[in-house]
Amino acid sequence: MLPEAQRLPVVLVLASGRGERFLASGGTTHKLQADLCGATVLQRTLDAVRASGLRWHLEDAGHPGMGDSIAAAVRATRDAMAGWMVLPADLPLVQPDTLVTIARAPLEGEVLVPWFEGQRGHPVRFAASCGHALASLQGNQGAAPVVSARAASKMIVTDAGCVLDIDTVDDLERARAAWRQSR
Repeated sequence: MLPEAQRLPVVLVLASGRGERFLASGGTTHKLQADLCGATVLQRTLDAVRASGLRWHLEDAGHPGMGDSIAAAVRATRDAMAGWMVLPADLPLVQPDTLVTIARAPLEGEVLVPWFEGQRGHPVRFAASCGHALASLQGNQGAAPVVSARAASKMIVTDAGCVLDIDTVDDLERARAAWRQSR
């Protein structure tokens, strides 16, 4: 763990989704259990989070929507005095250094959103002052209502892993190719 981890946000790894688009695209298992070059998609994501040295929480209780998952994860980590970073578990190529960079970046508002080549990415970082709003979320919108209601700043990143999520079998193939190329 990083020496200053207690003063940095907690990474909330969200693994509660049903993965219906992946199955509909021809997947034979839940997308988080799909093989990504010798490990599951979920394992690759967790490996990156562990390697970052940040504190983290896995939310995999099977909530009905993304908002419900975020709310449960925030309630489970109420001691996160530096806030939270919301990371969907289907982003297996996110780099540990990117997680640390986002965690250490100064907050100009209450929300920090990474952007890669014009695409909004993850993890989205929230100040502790967003705790009540995040813990009250419900449904499928995720944290979009909190982001739009708060002062959000943009952070340009060079990590394609912030935007390469696994929603379909084609996405998994792209991730496999990117994984092989990076090794």
